Amino acid sequence: MFKILIVEDDETIAGILAENLNKWGYEADYVEDFDLVLQKFRDFEPHLVLMDITLPFYNGFYWCAEIRKESNVPIVFISSNTDNMNIVMAMNMGGDDFITKPFDLSVVVAKVQALLRRTYSYMNQVTTIEHRGAILNLGEAALYYQDTKLDLTKNEFRILQLLMEKRNTVVSREEIMKKLWDSDCFIDDNTLTVNMTRIRKKLEEIGLEQFIVTKKGIGYRIGD
Repeated sequence: MFKILIVEDDETIAGILAENLNKWGYEADYVEDFDLVLQKFRDFEPHLVLMDITLPFYNGFYWCAEIRKESNVPIVFISSNTDNMNIVMAMNMGGDDFITKPFDLSVVVAKVQALLRRTYSYMNQVTTIEHRGAILNLGEAALYYQDTKLDLTKNEFRILQLLMEKRNTVVSREEIMKKLWDSDCFIDDNTLTVNMTRIRKKLEEIGLEQFIVTKKGIGYRIGD
């Protein structure tokens, strides 16, 4: 389910937008503390942001720039300030579209749908495996978590792929080594241990603690 964050200080408008988007199958939420917009963005992890320009404390341009420092998530400005300067500023600050107030809800939904489709269509073009918010992209041999891309070595990728494909079961060390042997990656027991240590360290560095769990004397599984 796509998540949409609404940054709008008129609570009535924010509520109407959220309610309507929820009816269309999205998970919509809105900011209530406008001094903590970036914190709300990080906690909610939206796929798209609807951003008003005139806000308490800092305007929408400021928050757009702050979000752009750590994410390329689509941002659609919604504002009654429709002079050319504001529209140009919105695009220059990293906005992806502009909707004029007062707006038609059907237009908002149509633009949201189109932007989400353009932005995330790649997810339907490549095979991915997802668990706990981590997405293993089989086409790129890379793991995505939140806004971080984790590049993997050939062995690390194949180990993680096997474990995530069988995430509901414990995979033995012998099965993992056979998977690598079949791929012309000849490793012994000690080399497997080194690879597992490296994978875990990489995962922990991007915030995935206990993503791989050891079952002593048996093998490994993906943590719940």
